[in-house]
Amino acid sequence: MTPAQEHYKEKQLSHRAVVVGAGIAGLVAAAALARAEPTLRIVLLDRDELPEGPENRRGVPQGQHAHLLMAGGLSALESLFPVSVQDRLLAAGAHRIALGNGMLARTPDSGWMRRWRWNGPHMITCTRALLDWVVRQALLDSAPNVSLHRATVDGLLGDAERVHGVRISGADPALGSEVKADLVIDASGRGSGSLKWLSGIGIDGVEETRLDSGLTNATRIYRTPAGAESFPLTVVQANPYDGRPGRSAMVLPIEGNRWMVSAGGTRGGEPPHDPEGFLRYTLSLPHPIVGQLISGAEALTDVVVSRGRSTCNARRYFERATRWPERFIVLGDALATFNPAYGQGMSVAALGARVLARELRQHGLTSPGLSRRVLHGAARHVDTAWATAVGMDVLYPGVLGGEPGLTDRVAARYARRLTRAATGSLDAAAALWDVTSLRASPARVLRPKALLAAATGPLLPPISEPPLSPSEREVLDRLKKNVESPVTSRPAG
Repeated sequence: MTPAQEHYKEKQLSHRAVVVGAGIAGLVAAAALARAEPTLRIVLLDRDELPEGPENRRGVPQGQHAHLLMAGGLSALESLFPVSVQDRLLAAGAHRIALGNGMLARTPDSGWMRRWRWNGPHMITCTRALLDWVVRQALLDSAPNVSLHRATVDGLLGDAERVHGVRISGADPALGSEVKADLVIDASGRGSGSLKWLSGIGIDGVEETRLDSGLTNATRIYRTPAGAESFPLTVVQANPYDGRPGRSAMVLPIEGNRWMVSAGGTRGGEPPHDPEGFLRYTLSLPHPIVGQLISGAEALTDVVVSRGRSTCNARRYFERATRWPERFIVLGDALATFNPAYGQGMSVAALGARVLARELRQHGLTSPGLSRRVLHGAARHVDTAWATAVGMDVLYPGVLGGEPGLTDRVAARYARRLTRAATGSLDAAAALWDVTSLRASPARVLRPKALLAAATGPLLPPISEPPLSPSEREVLDRLKKNVESPVTSRPAG
């Protein structure tokens, strides 16, 4: 505990809040509380023993796979802290990628996106472990009124009218079995107990929906080959339009002069977990560039595979509940989870926390209706991400939880036309980037310039090969020579 935290421990603060979950959603929720209510004592609870540094932990099921912090989420994150989290991430080795020219992206069926001189939105790439650790340290360094404890939340204190704390177990005896609070925020992720907790105080019937494409992710870490340190982020996107399983792969630059390579496949197209099969899978995609790059790179880990519920889209419509208690809010993955292939979850959590901070500044912690207003505001950001994730996932064969209706098919047809236009039109590309990076709502793609681009198609002809600079082409040519006679690749050490 820092001297500043000791000071706050002794000082009588006016109110106390409990935040359940110390992942990204919980950390940004605590940051929002600390920024908007400096005199609030904030108790942050997590069931895991949190690591001392940037290490993977059990409570983050997709933690060893690719994560992207999109521009909209990054902007929200920066607004919640008095220090720059982006600067800290970059200092720790994270990468800042411009969608406009720092990325090679092969679209599902229209060739490669061009790289424009206009940078467009940026995103941050690094391991999830580094991101969690940097954000957690930024919170503890800048908010001495936050205390972090290991505990499992078993239920809510209060009734259907108002929540006034949580029941806990497995905690430091100093906390006891109950923690009284003026506000409780559930940011505990996919495994949230909110529905059970609400039932315990008399609130049932919350609407839920799930849609599962059966996505399996397989990831392996490589040492960045010499000379390839500035090679662009590279992605071969899955095709939701051809009636076959979606298959994709990505080369993501991360800290420590490494590449994180993630391959993904929906039900029936899952990537294998053995090294040779993993390489063959990436080479067999509509373009073999990912396999060509890694065929000449040194593997540092085995292939890690995740599947099942950790990639399912799931939404709880708490904002539609007929009854809702005051002083209880749900944010992040506890509110909605998305197929991680779209890189939206962390950004949606940060945008929801920014809604919380805004409502606290405008109306105060004890204002009637605070919980409802925050839920409705956070749900609007969920709507944007949900439309993207579910609108594509529903098209894959074998999807569970839904089938494409007329609206889905119309939206998919328009998205396909706009993506095709984006390969040769900056107006179309900018509209797509703004929505996928969560800087704008889906209405952005219906503005006149985007509509015109979708109607007229790309202004420039499609390109069948990735748009590489001469030095990047040299790197790829050197690495892909290993494809001719690949050898068994085992992790170093």
